[in-house]
Formats: sequence, structure tokens, C-alpha cells
Amino acid sequence: MQPTSRTPRPPRYHLIRRLLFPYSGEEQLTRSQGLRVVVVWALFFSFALSFCTFPVTLLANTNAFNLNRTLLLLLIAFLSGVVVFGSLAWIVVAMSNRAARIIQARKGQRHASENIQGR
Repeated sequence: MQPTSRTPRPPRYHLIRRLLFPYSGEEQLTRSQGLRVVVVWALFFSFALSFCTFPVTLLANTNAFNLNRTLLLLLIAFLSGVVVFGSLAWIVVAMSNRAARIIQARKGQRHASENIQGR
């Protein structure tokens, strides 16, 4: 058998991971990558929250179906989800960038100490 040289491939994440945070965390996210994560989290979780709120609003309006009240409750659920999950995503991006800076600094120190010892 011939030895095959394998080039490192980026890890293949599950679909939900690729959608919500498709980055390894070893490098800092750019501003556009961070914004993408914030927008995706805000929309994904807000739509899920609104979808789960819809049956509750229908059950709460048992006496008489009021379209305006139902739409208002769904809008409140969506907007509160955007604020909460957008804020959480912003914190995740900030912590990921901080961890990436720490990892890069440690790698730099390791390479510097190897260069000094090699002389």
C-alpha cells in the first residue's frame, strides 16, 4: 500500500452548528462574520420562539379570536427574541474572539521560546 499524504480538511460540523456558528474558534472573527452570527442567532431563535408562541396565543384567545391581539403578542415575542438572542450572540462572538486572541498569543510565545532554545 502506498502512503497517502492527507491534507488537513476543515472539520465537518452538523447542520445546526454550520448554521449557528460555523467557525473553529482558533481565529478571530471578522466584523462581517460576527455580524452574520448575530443576525442568524437573532432571526433563527426569534422565529422559533414566535412559532412556539403561536399556539399559546390561540389558546389564550378562547373567548373570541382577536387578530390584532394575536399579532401583537407574536410581534412582542419576535422582537424580544431578537433583542435577547442577538445580545447573547454578540457575547458569544466577543468571547470567541477573546479566546482566539489568547490562543494566538500562547502559540506566539511557544514559537518564540522554541526559536530561542534552538539557537
